[in-house]
Amino acid sequence: MTRTHPAPEAGTGDGRWDPRLWGLLLVLAGNMLIDALEVSVAVVALPSIGTDLGLPPSDAHWAMTGFAVGFGGLLLFGARVVSLLGRRRVYLAALLAFAAASALSALAQEPALLVATRLVKGFCAALTAPTGLAIIATAFPQGPPRDRAVSVYALFGAGGFTAGLLLSGWLTDISWRLSFAFPAPVVLVLFALGLKLIPDEEATAPRTAPRRYDLAGAATFTAALVALVYGVGAVAAHGWTAPRAAGPLAAAVLLLVVFAVVERTTPDPLVRPLRDAALIRSALGAACLNGSYLGLLFVLTYQLQTVAGWSPQAAALALLPAAVPPALTALASGRLVARFGAPRLIAAGAGCALAGYLLQLDPSWPPHYPTRLLPTLLLVGAAFVLSFAALNMQATARLRPADRGTGSGLYQTAVQLAAALAVAAVAALLAAAAVPGATPAEAAAACRPALVFVAALGGLGLLVGLTGLRRT
Repeated sequence: MTRTHPAPEAGTGDGRWDPRLWGLLLVLAGNMLIDALEVSVAVVALPSIGTDLGLPPSDAHWAMTGFAVGFGGLLLFGARVVSLLGRRRVYLAALLAFAAASALSALAQEPALLVATRLVKGFCAALTAPTGLAIIATAFPQGPPRDRAVSVYALFGAGGFTAGLLLSGWLTDISWRLSFAFPAPVVLVLFALGLKLIPDEEATAPRTAPRRYDLAGAATFTAALVALVYGVGAVAAHGWTAPRAAGPLAAAVLLLVVFAVVERTTPDPLVRPLRDAALIRSALGAACLNGSYLGLLFVLTYQLQTVAGWSPQAAALALLPAAVPPALTALASGRLVARFGAPRLIAAGAGCALAGYLLQLDPSWPPHYPTRLLPTLLLVGAAFVLSFAALNMQATARLRPADRGTGSGLYQTAVQLAAALAVAAVAALLAAAAVPGATPAEAAAACRPALVFVAALGGLGLLVGLTGLRRT
């Protein structure tokens, strides 16, 4: 006899939730928090990882970008896997794989193993993050109960980045390996609770059509992204024509061509093009915002820890002003968009981010925290408060209901891939400008090309935002 896992009861007659519903939400939101803090954990730990494994910034960035490539490169494939195998089965399997990858990454003695585990964790996040929201949509009744659950889920996701900075700053002072290991026991607890609380899907008619995963499409797209990030990271140090840069870039182009051919010829492709101007502008705007933000954090972490000699905990606390405001205002973002409109908020947020980046082009050293670093971080935090939710909402607002799943997947893919490419480019620019034996002031001056790139990316985001405002 097959054992089933029914959905928890919606609540009691007086409006209170059943304890099983609270438990289910704890599992889903807790895992969302773990997924969200994976990037900020790596930000603070990067200098320590580079020192321990003997990696320059041009290679150490893979601890960040590996997760983003796994998440963005396999997000659409993950949605296909979930649709074919079922939410409960895939979600629980992804939790186990995430825990195993966390333990292996903490034990890694070779960079290749560390990068591989980060790719696996990114893929696991691609399986669980959107699936958790889908489980909420079916387990919680429509109306206030579901709205409340989605708000809690979003709040945990928004707070994950802040939690990751604090936790990693504390743990990395002991060992960066603890920062990468701590999710393993947490996720195993969530897995044990999920076994009892995550419901099965409703029974459907037996499947008669063959399962088409489009493995060829997923493999060629992910391989192309890995090659592209590697090539971009090598350009600044070796030049466009050097084999170390030209080879991976050529391979990336070839693999993308193969991916396009596969998607055109397969009966059930992963990617279905959507020609919607609002979706394209939103994806570009969010890519510029996320990529420039993580690029800035990469540079500031390098300056504070490697150049200025700050401890990981001090550096994490210094970066908090950029991460706290989005977490505190997450629940009010919908009301902001309703009152002011997405295009206005997107343009205003992009303007704040660019203003913050331009402040960092001041060549003076050491940077005065209250008058230079703090205003930059507050402006970038304000950019996320104003525009990140607006970008998410604008991306799918004009799509047909049948296209919103695909549109959301394409949007999130763009956000993650921009993070990977921007961080790789910043790391390469830092490595290319580095001078052996430089004084702290000279080392800080060598960061200027990377900061100019971050500002240029922010300027592109403002241009995209103004274009949307003009069209509106």
